[in-house]
Amino acid sequence: MIKCLKSRLVLFLFGIFIPIGASHSMGLPMPGDFYLIARNDGGDFTGSHKIFPKQTDGLYEVTYCGRSYWVRAHTIAWTQVAVENRKQVRVEFNFGKGWRPICENPDQQVTLADIGVTREAREVLLTDESKIKGKNRFSVISDSFAAEKGNSSVEGSYHRK
Repeated sequence: MIKCLKSRLVLFLFGIFIPIGASHSMGLPMPGDFYLIARNDGGDFTGSHKIFPKQTDGLYEVTYCGRSYWVRAHTIAWTQVAVENRKQVRVEFNFGKGWRPICENPDQQVTLADIGVTREAREVLLTDESKIKGKNRFSVISDSFAAEKGNSSVEGSYHRK
């Protein structure tokens, strides 16, 4: 009997704690998160992209309604395409019991050009994030081997002539 109760207790605790950890690691919205959320004319959810209050590698700093966030280029492109598709996009905050809109018309406040991306939004969405702006990884590797300016041995290299 006690053994049965112990196993039920373990299963119960396992059932409580695993979903919380799994949902958090899967990136499901948690209280305190900020998202760009698209809604149709009826106010129904149609899609979202997470935006971050702190800097992380690969993100660009932008400002929505006077507040700084960090976003991916795909997020900006997605916002532009959603608006082209007649969706209403807003910055919304998850306060734990639902979503609170905190900024209207983010598409009018930040564009791909603002972060130095000259491609069309739909093209950006189809491109690997690491190849959207700047150099590809092979160019970065090549540059890491380039000599500092003023090094005469490199200027005299066969490949430089």
